[in-house]
Amino acid sequence: MVDEFTRLGHTVVGCGRSTPAIEKLRSTIGPPHEFYAVNVADDDAVKTWASVVMNSHGAPDLLINNAGIINANARLWEISAREFSDVVDTNLKGVANVIRHFAPEMVKRKHGVIVNFSSGWGRVTEAEVAPYCATKWAVEGLTQSLAQELPFSMAAMALNPGIINTDMLRSCFGGSAVNYPSAQEWASIAVPFLLQLGPGDNGKQLTVPMRGAKE
Repeated sequence: MVDEFTRLGHTVVGCGRSTPAIEKLRSTIGPPHEFYAVNVADDDAVKTWASVVMNSHGAPDLLINNAGIINANARLWEISAREFSDVVDTNLKGVANVIRHFAPEMVKRKHGVIVNFSSGWGRVTEAEVAPYCATKWAVEGLTQSLAQELPFSMAAMALNPGIINTDMLRSCFGGSAVNYPSAQEWASIAVPFLLQLGPGDNGKQLTVPMRGAKE
């Protein structure tokens, strides 16, 4: 998404947990774009990051919550409490943390769109990924409630990105993941789709309009 947003002329400010990956991103995509090593599950870290971002860039026009992890495939009773908590902390609390520290300035301006990444598994379920399904179903509910709290000139929506050939998908699908679009192919359609969202989409359950497995 970063490549596609910058290609289209938009300023991107983002974060990720991996310091080496963030440093690599900084070295390839410089100012005015900015990237920070932040774990969204850490509310204090998000608060500090949000303050830095808004002091230098102001409130975002488009706030995307796409951080997510998945449990190793296992039946629910085989998943440790720690692994379950890690999924909840990133996929659900991380979304709330980012909104908590960015939304007030957006609401003050009465402008902006918040997109919370859900999943197909936030609307249906599958065996051995119960913690992930639980968080994505929760993101759907959280977003519906948030949408009712925003000014009419703003919007929040839950987005099912579809099935994308990523490390996360490969952990679930194995070799069959190659039958689905790459992240680059997906972004070329998803980013323009995200950019056209507005107040008229508030509260909608959306899906990126891509076909699934290649024929």
